[in-house]
Amino acid sequence: MLENWIVTILVSVGVGSVLFMVALFVLLRNNAHANIFWNELVLEKITNFVMDQSKEQRILNSVSYNAIKGDAESVLDCIDKYCSQKEWAMNVGDEKGLILDKIVKEADPTVALELGTYCGYSAVRIARLLKPSAHLFSIEFNAEFVPIAKEIIEIAGLEDKVTILEGHAQDIIPQLKTKYNVDTLDFVFLDHWKDRYAPDTILLEQYGLLRKGSILLADNIGFPGAPDFLKHVRNNEHYECTHYPSHLEYMKAPDAMEKAVYLG
Repeated sequence: MLENWIVTILVSVGVGSVLFMVALFVLLRNNAHANIFWNELVLEKITNFVMDQSKEQRILNSVSYNAIKGDAESVLDCIDKYCSQKEWAMNVGDEKGLILDKIVKEADPTVALELGTYCGYSAVRIARLLKPSAHLFSIEFNAEFVPIAKEIIEIAGLEDKVTILEGHAQDIIPQLKTKYNVDTLDFVFLDHWKDRYAPDTILLEQYGLLRKGSILLADNIGFPGAPDFLKHVRNNEHYECTHYPSHLEYMKAPDAMEKAVYLG
């Protein structure tokens, strides 16, 4: 009798464990919040502890070992492969990257600005499309990401086209004219803290950094969203907006990008 009772408990625990794992798999597959939580706050922390290095360093290692030096496309492919197959990361990614490519080609900028460098993926993506006389300024507040991004950009052979400015956008934007000799910006890619999209856009306006025809492209408008930014540009006679539905980088979760052309 006791043996039957023990067997029943063990079977129940086993079935319960299987059901729990199935439920967890479904949740992670269909819920972007849960998926990011699992990847960023569970798996990444465990891997960092075991390997004694950050995810960003592992991305750099993959690029260093596998990408062709001086080949920007090879660098992008390497990062996309790593982040889609091994560890999720918050790059703009390959799908939305095609939208970014399209808008950069449309803007054909001489001077471009990126808010949020991270590992340098989108900086490489933008800089590889710039004409010989053009330059990209990229602002990154996290001091740990800056050297990694610089090395990845150098591997791509684009170090002469990109200047990374370390610090907070709200501190650097007011200095762009006086300290970095920026007159106006032809293209701005917003991919930093979502609650900073609107206030930093307003700073760009206040400091006269936007000209008629300047193009702003904002990532993650669908997830996690930037409602204050959308409210500012869509309800503003000085902007003409276009919405681009897509998916969150390396996931099936819905996301979107928003293009806002400054009309002056």
